[in-house]
Amino acid sequence: MRDGSLRKQREEWEKQALSPYAMLVVNTRGREVPMEPCPLRTDFIRDRDRILHCKTFRRMKHKTQVFLSPTGDHYRTRLTHTLEVTQIARTIARALRLNEDLTEAIALGHDLGHTPFGHAGENVLNDLVPGGFEHNVQSLRVVERLEYDGKGLNLTWEVRDGIVNHKRSGHPATVEGKVVSFADRIAYLNHDIDDAIRAGVLTEEQIPASCRLLFGETHAKRINNLILDLVENSLDSPVIRFSDDYAAEFEVLRNFMFENVYLNPAAKGEEVKAKALVKSLYRYYLEHPEKLPDDYRRIMEEDGRERAVADFLSGMTDNYAIRDYQRLFVPESWNDPV
Repeated sequence: MRDGSLRKQREEWEKQALSPYAMLVVNTRGREVPMEPCPLRTDFIRDRDRILHCKTFRRMKHKTQVFLSPTGDHYRTRLTHTLEVTQIARTIARALRLNEDLTEAIALGHDLGHTPFGHAGENVLNDLVPGGFEHNVQSLRVVERLEYDGKGLNLTWEVRDGIVNHKRSGHPATVEGKVVSFADRIAYLNHDIDDAIRAGVLTEEQIPASCRLLFGETHAKRINNLILDLVENSLDSPVIRFSDDYAAEFEVLRNFMFENVYLNPAAKGEEVKAKALVKSLYRYYLEHPEKLPDDYRRIMEEDGRERAVADFLSGMTDNYAIRDYQRLFVPESWNDPV
């Protein structure tokens, strides 16, 4: 077993079972720093495990998806979003006979670089940081530079490519990366509908009738039908796509969500406060770089003060950012030293 025979069995199985368009682990471009092969796990499985066990992954459980600091227990966080994307992506990859291990690793790592307070925090840093700030680029930076005390996770090239290219505008080099990009969109549109209905921002009846007719009337039916259409139109092909009808209607649903949820003052009212908080923290640490933790002062020497502060802030959870703001800017009550 320790001779790598089990790993080799898995590698041989991929050659026999997967689609000709799948990325075989034996064909990986490899890691920046070579590693001794694991006796049990292929390189893509090993990447998945490295992401699952890193600190940044755990912090996503306290980062906003859409609704800031919700009081209910059932709203999505950045972590639960990631798990839903992973499940959808694996379902699609299995149906298309693609590499599930690669797909899972990309999906689990795709949002590691998200800021506190979701896209509100990202937008602030993008405005303030020279060169801009995008969460997909930051996700890559997390796995290449920030994790493991600056050593990074040393992931394979294909996983890193899928992570940085998961946005709609990206161009993943593997079909598995393309699957994750679609799974991300399927997941967030549908679970954001679910959360918006739970929050009283939307009702099911407000969803465009054409979308309800084509995709289904419930959360489960919408996801199931979108996956089915994507698989049916992507079989035996390196192109991942919806049918024309589904693609057009998906845009209708996306535009509806932007108008009624993502830009809705009722849903996003607290974002003004969140943006002001992130801006204040950024300016404070820019003016007081000596207050940064040691790891980030090292980054400051290598990549500049602005990037080090952005790295520090983007790694914060919502709660940590709020506590840090209170510590720095909110006066404490005076205690009588009796």
